[in-house]
Amino acid sequence: MTLQTITTLLLGIPFTIALTLAAFVFGAVLGLPLCAMRFSKSGLVRFIATALILTCRAIPPIVWLFLIFFGLGIGYIQLDPFTSAAIGLGLITAANMAEIYRGALAAIHPGQWEASHVLNLSARHTFRDVIGPQLLRISLPSATTYAIGLMKDTAVASAIGLHEIAYQAYHLSQETFRGLDIYAAAGLLYILISLPVAWVARWTDLRLRAAVAR
Repeated sequence: MTLQTITTLLLGIPFTIALTLAAFVFGAVLGLPLCAMRFSKSGLVRFIATALILTCRAIPPIVWLFLIFFGLGIGYIQLDPFTSAAIGLGLITAANMAEIYRGALAAIHPGQWEASHVLNLSARHTFRDVIGPQLLRISLPSATTYAIGLMKDTAVASAIGLHEIAYQAYHLSQETFRGLDIYAAAGLLYILISLPVAWVARWTDLRLRAAVAR
C-alpha cells in the first residue's frame, strides 16, 4: 500500500468524525423532548412520541439518507451530502437516545423525586442538581456504545457522495483493484478513531461515579 493510498484514506477521517459528532449532538438534544413526551400525562402525546421513535428506528439509515438527500433535494430545499447525512442519522440517534434516556430515568429510584419535592426544589433545580447528574451517569455507557456504532454507520453516507472513510476506500479499490488491503486499512482507521471515544467515556464514567460517591 502506497503513501498516497494511506493519505487518501486519512482524508476521510475529518468527514467521519464531523458527521458522527453532528448526528450525535443533534440526536442527543432532540432525544430529550422525545423522552419527555414518553412520560407525558396525555395519551396522545405518548402515542405520537412512540410512533416517531418506532418510525425512526424501523427505517434503515441508508433509506433515510436517500429520502432526505434525493427526496428533499429535488424540491425547493437543496441539501448537501453532509447536511443530509447529519439529519438522517441524527433522527435515528434521537430515537435511540430517547430510549436510552427513558431507561436511565426508570433506573433512578422514585425516592429521588420524592426527596426533591420534600425539599421544595423547583423542577429546574430538581433536574439540574438531582436527576440530571444521575441520568448522565446511568445513560453514559449505553450512549457511548451507540456513539461508536454511529461512527460505523457513517459509512452509509458514502452512498450520497460524502467523502468519508468508506467513500475513499471504495474509490481507491476501484482505481487500484486492491480491495482487501484498502478495506482492511479502512477498518483499522475506524478502530483507531473509536478507541479514544471509549477511553474518554470510561474516564468520564469513573469521574462521575467518584463525584456521586462523595
